Amino acid sequence: MSLLKGLHHAALRCCGKAEMDDVITFYCDVLGMKRLRSWGEGVEAGAMLDTGSGVIELFANAEPGRKPGQVDHIALATNQVDECMAACAKEGLKIIMPPKDIVVPCETPYPLRIAFVEGKAGEIIEFFDEK
Repeated sequence: MSLLKGLHHAALRCCGKAEMDDVITFYCDVLGMKRLRSWGEGVEAGAMLDTGSGVIELFANAEPGRKPGQVDHIALATNQVDECMAACAKEGLKIIMPPKDIVVPCETPYPLRIAFVEGKAGEIIEFFDEK
């Protein structure tokens, strides 16, 4: 039995709020995606856009010198974050952030349980449980 429910989102880091707004305009106004939620101001801003079968998450706080178009992380939907992390630890993967409950301060608070590991190819994997 799989611990996962599917891909929840791919995350992109934009160089500032203006670039993030341009990305949102493209995906929403040109491609027809819908904004699910947004939070923060300035470089602390973030948003989630509905692709129809998943989510693109955007952050305005990219590090200077980042590669254009670089995906920050992939998030796998699960309701078993702790079990996923135990399986990753058993495989010897590097734990970046152990399981943690958070609430993203959106228009409607967004409670989550999340955790991060470094995958076998160096990719960043987030295990993502919407509460």
